[in-house]
Amino acid sequence: MTIRFADPRAQYLAHQASLDDAMRRVVESGRYLSGEEVRSLEEEFAAYLDVDHAVGVASGTDALELALRACDIGAGDEVVTVSQTAVATVAAIARAGATPVLVDVDPEYYTIDPVQLRSALGPKTKAIVPVHLYGQPADMDAVCTVAREMGVKVIEDCAQAHGAKWDERRVGTLGDVGCFSFYPTKNLGALGDAGMVVSDDHAIAERVRTLREYGWNPQRESVLVGGVSRMDELQAAILRVKLPRLDDDNARRIALAAQYEEELAELPLRRPGVRAGARHVFHLYVVQEEQRDAMIKHLAEHDVHAGIHYRQAVHQQSAYRQGIRLASDMSVTERLVDRVVSLPMYPELTDEQMRIIVGAVSSFYNR
Repeated sequence: MTIRFADPRAQYLAHQASLDDAMRRVVESGRYLSGEEVRSLEEEFAAYLDVDHAVGVASGTDALELALRACDIGAGDEVVTVSQTAVATVAAIARAGATPVLVDVDPEYYTIDPVQLRSALGPKTKAIVPVHLYGQPADMDAVCTVAREMGVKVIEDCAQAHGAKWDERRVGTLGDVGCFSFYPTKNLGALGDAGMVVSDDHAIAERVRTLREYGWNPQRESVLVGGVSRMDELQAAILRVKLPRLDDDNARRIALAAQYEEELAELPLRRPGVRAGARHVFHLYVVQEEQRDAMIKHLAEHDVHAGIHYRQAVHQQSAYRQGIRLASDMSVTERLVDRVVSLPMYPELTDEQMRIIVGAVSSFYNR
């Protein structure tokens, strides 16, 4: 039995009949872009988050870029975020024309360090992009306090945190804009690429709607220089099937994380912390191990496939060694990239698979 660290096919099989019906509905409709499925998903996702506007786009990376552009952020501006993130976060800032300013993460929760955040802001700063990494909400009280004091936007990167909460509010609703990815392995995943921008700000949402399709107004005149970033009907229909199940799926992830916590408690690896006042939804279950590569090899020998998120921080990658501004101390991030291991985590993991995973991890320390 091979156990993957993520398995979107298992979720398809768990809901195959409903998903097949949804896909058939789209194919038979003859409308594959910008139709009723996308509009309905936008309404349903906005209601789920309790936010005024949701705008479907082609990917999570596009969501971030279009959100930045909708906030009039571009060349000559700086945007502060973390280097311990998927490269998409920083790529979106660069694609918008702004300069990424990368800071360290805190050592316990792996989200943006509030102390470094404050020191990184300057006269060119126009936005902060907190990343709710691995499903853990960033310290949004600290982020929003700094943003208010400096008069800058907060654009939340929620790509790994669908349904997570900070102080009983869902992430994506705490700043000015929230950006989501529906990549197949996400807590709410499509069967291809898709993304969403959410906001209570009508003007920002309208600008995203305009930018996502050639900068068109309703008369199809380009009033802004836009591109094309449409969510297709097929992905919207799939996500509409999965959205009502998201909270149950997240509850299962939380239960699996609690099982990992209990079963691995006596082992000399570092398990993830959960920030007080937050609902961590465990997109990934990430531990730290100094002999990381040896552990991954050992697990693979037991047919358990772990991941690494991430092997390099963004500032260590050749495309981003220039053109960014970097905090003077990135020690936490640089330590994490040498140690992090993502153990298998998805709602369809069975009790038997969990037994095998825990046994394989334990046997690494009992060789």
